[in-house]
Amino acid sequence: MHWMVAAIMMLTELVLASTVHAQPDHKQVLVLYSTRRDAQFSVVGENELPRMLDAGLARNLDYYAEFIDVTRFPDRAYRQGFRDFLHVKYRSVRFDLVIAMQNVAVEFLNDFDNPLFPDTPVVFLTNTAGIKRRANSTGVLHARNYVPTVDLIRRLQPDVRNVFVVTGAAAADEEFENEIRRQMSASDSQLQFTYLSALPTKELEDRLSTLPARSAVYHVLVTEDGDGNKFHPLEYVDRVSAAANAPTYSWVNSAISHGVVGGSLYSQSDAIARVGRLALRVLHGESADSIPVAALSLNRNEIDWRQLRRWRIDDRRLPPGTIVSFRDPTIWDRYGQYVLSGLALLITQTVLIAGLLVQRRRRQRAEEDLRANQGELQKSHDRNRDLGVRLLRAQETERSRIAGELHDDICQRMLVLTVELELLGRVTRDQGPAAEALTVARDISKSLHELSHRLHPTRLKMLGLVAALEHLCLELSRAGITITFTRDLVRSSLAPEVMLCLFRVVQEALQNAIKYSQAKDLTVHLGNDANGLRVTIIDNGVGFDVDAAWGNGVGLVSMIERLEAIGGALQIDSRPGAGTRVTASVPRDVLHDTEEKAEYASSAPATTSASSHAVGT
Repeated sequence: MHWMVAAIMMLTELVLASTVHAQPDHKQVLVLYSTRRDAQFSVVGENELPRMLDAGLARNLDYYAEFIDVTRFPDRAYRQGFRDFLHVKYRSVRFDLVIAMQNVAVEFLNDFDNPLFPDTPVVFLTNTAGIKRRANSTGVLHARNYVPTVDLIRRLQPDVRNVFVVTGAAAADEEFENEIRRQMSASDSQLQFTYLSALPTKELEDRLSTLPARSAVYHVLVTEDGDGNKFHPLEYVDRVSAAANAPTYSWVNSAISHGVVGGSLYSQSDAIARVGRLALRVLHGESADSIPVAALSLNRNEIDWRQLRRWRIDDRRLPPGTIVSFRDPTIWDRYGQYVLSGLALLITQTVLIAGLLVQRRRRQRAEEDLRANQGELQKSHDRNRDLGVRLLRAQETERSRIAGELHDDICQRMLVLTVELELLGRVTRDQGPAAEALTVARDISKSLHELSHRLHPTRLKMLGLVAALEHLCLELSRAGITITFTRDLVRSSLAPEVMLCLFRVVQEALQNAIKYSQAKDLTVHLGNDANGLRVTIIDNGVGFDVDAAWGNGVGLVSMIERLEAIGGALQIDSRPGAGTRVTASVPRDVLHDTEEKAEYASSAPATTSASSHAVGT
């Protein structure tokens, strides 16, 4: 028999050795569990830990796991035999990390008289704060705390008076019992604790079925009963919760689906995840001794909704943040979102329909008001437009009167004054003050003459729009400023008000450009388009913000009012630093005087913009 065991171990050793040599880049990790292979902690660990480590090592993992029988661990012969088994099985494997899961595995590795894997770093999970830490090791400490579950019992069952604590007869069961006794004695709870410890299963079930009113059961751990029978811990939870006539609570989340109401439960998956992250740090090169042991609280309130319903516990007593498992969906839970969606849709449709009806009624009233006021608005618009036309005509009449007085009176007087000053200069032969006075008088006479023509452009009436614009460009040209005038084929039979309007717009635009834009080159173009007549004035000046310019002067407003009075339109395109483009357009139907025949100017060029007249110095 012994030779067969030795042969099997030798074969295992050869397989392990060949695996190690075949994959030299892989990390070798051994996990020692303090529980049996079928224990819930081992099942969770084997599901999550290899996957987590393999992903963190980019699939370069050789993973091994061994399981300690905690009920046999106090037997020295078992410990020695298990140690010999590990030594023979893994003597050819050079582990990069050993992970010890819970106290028994930690104590087994920390046997300083006969240490296992003495040169291998260790990551451990322990529940005891004072556990001795070996060299080259680090870990996660979760000290089991049984008091929060008692606090939850008191919250969910305010009238509870008795708590019956269930533990078993095995050494591990007694260890748990001793710790909960210590914690309960140190707490200030007013509850009466009764410890049902190491009882035969039948006697325990009888006791649990006859508990007094206002009681609760706190199941801790049973792996062996008082008759020496061994049990899977979770199977025993099923028996306890089924036999008890009071709600049963626990301290570990593996019991949540085994008939317990819940508790402040130790999360095994969280503990395993913490250990896995710590193990990856060591496997990636950090020294285990340099990483301090992390003391964590891995408990969280969790309850089984089905057990709340079974024991008629009001769920409104649950603390905030409690995890609720196995909640049976109510009709509202199942169909509430559909009901709410339907109601929301119905309300939305009702509101939309009501809004449409209200909008329709308002629109009808607005249309009625519009129809009622449309005639008055049109009359008011016509009156305002007629008033604007009258004002512009009155303005032009006054300009003509002033121009006539300047020309017939002031200019004539200045002419007489100029002649007399010239005669005086000849008589006295004085080239001093008399000559200077003569020069000033001539300048004044010239300025008055130009002002008279600007106020009342006689060329416009006598020669037409083209000649008037050519002369205007010539008149406004000066040193350093070039004004270019171009035109298309333009009829000479334009209505007088159209010619005057376009002349004033060009005059205002050129004066503004010379005065404000710092332009050096200006272009005036008179031409036809599909809609009528168009005049465009372009300069290369500094430009301006068109929106900000409205209201800062009367020039722009005056041009717009003139064009609107004859049915035309004005467009200004400009921006700072990009020059200005002013376009005045007059519709075709208002261009020509009906009493005149349409004739083309005899001097017009044969093609569009083929003829240009540049004026300036």
